Amino acid sequence: MDKKKVLFISQEMTPYLATGRTISEVSRSLPQAVMDNGYEIRNFMPRFGCINERRHQLHEVIRLSGMNIVVNEMDQPLIIKVASIPSARTQVYFIDNEEYFKRKHTTQDDKGVCFSDNDERAIFFARGVFETVKKLGWSPDIIHCHGWMTSLIPVYLKNLYKEDPLFQHTKVVQSLYSTDVFSEPLDVNFPKKVLVENMNQALYEPSDTGYEAIIKESLRYTDAVVSGLEPISSSLLEAVDNAVNVNHLRVTNAANLAESVMALYEEILENTFVGH
Repeated sequence: MDKKKVLFISQEMTPYLATGRTISEVSRSLPQAVMDNGYEIRNFMPRFGCINERRHQLHEVIRLSGMNIVVNEMDQPLIIKVASIPSARTQVYFIDNEEYFKRKHTTQDDKGVCFSDNDERAIFFARGVFETVKKLGWSPDIIHCHGWMTSLIPVYLKNLYKEDPLFQHTKVVQSLYSTDVFSEPLDVNFPKKVLVENMNQALYEPSDTGYEAIIKESLRYTDAVVSGLEPISSSLLEAVDNAVNVNHLRVTNAANLAESVMALYEEILENTFVGH
């Protein structure tokens, strides 16, 4: 029997960013545990400019780079870099672009102000992951997302890439955190920028461009949510519980995270929800 395949997409990961933050630590430890239990995995994250390429031995993958992704009617070159995780038998793929990821900060400047193009960076990152996975010819059974910058992954999976043979049967899981929350709304035109190719307005209509609104909108296309790793607002938890056909795993014991998540994977793979 073929190994089940899990694609992990994260906003940040130890040791490349923010050691000590829950999202960063989980994004490192969970894929390792899943792989150690017999799954095949891939890891993706943005190549933020504050990542030390020499220290972490990042190098460009020429055969995967060279594509352009259109964001807000502008062609943006896609650069793919890769590094091996120390003491592990896996790699991390980095989505890179000079315009969006060269700056020496992640989503805020040195004064704590959110970058005005964070919306376009999220679009580019999500599209870049899908296009790279297509070039790899790798068909994930599960996509597991960590961080708001991955919130478009469910949207594009169930719309833009739904007819692609690599993704036709892929399920998507979102882990929710509180430390990844951004304080300033994204660009007001963000919902229009999300709509590419044959996507129409009805497919992406967040109530506004704030953090909770874009997470809630992504629930329309999500198969399962993992919460409990950090405190989440009551309104967001309510939205998860009220979402149609979304399996909600509340983690009460972090020590059992991997075991609980793998049980969740098996559960959603056994069930094909109406509309998903």
